[in-house]
Amino acid sequence: MAKASAVNRNNKRIKLSTGKAATRAKLKATIMNQDLPIEERFAASLKLAEMPRNSAKTRVRNRCALTGRPRSFHRKFNLCRNALRKLASEGQLPGVVKSSW
Repeated sequence: MAKASAVNRNNKRIKLSTGKAATRAKLKATIMNQDLPIEERFAASLKLAEMPRNSAKTRVRNRCALTGRPRSFHRKFNLCRNALRKLASEGQLPGVVKSSW
């Protein structure tokens, strides 16, 4: 199991990033728009810099849904390799079959 504080911090980042995603996208579109005056684009970049860092999507870490493990994460199942293997061996994951040849 991962530390509860690390998992909670990541959950906080997920909530912040989903809540502020529209605002960030709007500011980024303003910054990248070449037709606008440079002052308006610069003001938008300052507003973007004032936003909380944890509201960026890149700050979110993929973690296992069961254990909170941050490494060897499988996106399809939202699990780490250890939990994936355990559940697959027990037959808890539909459609997953152990290979043999």
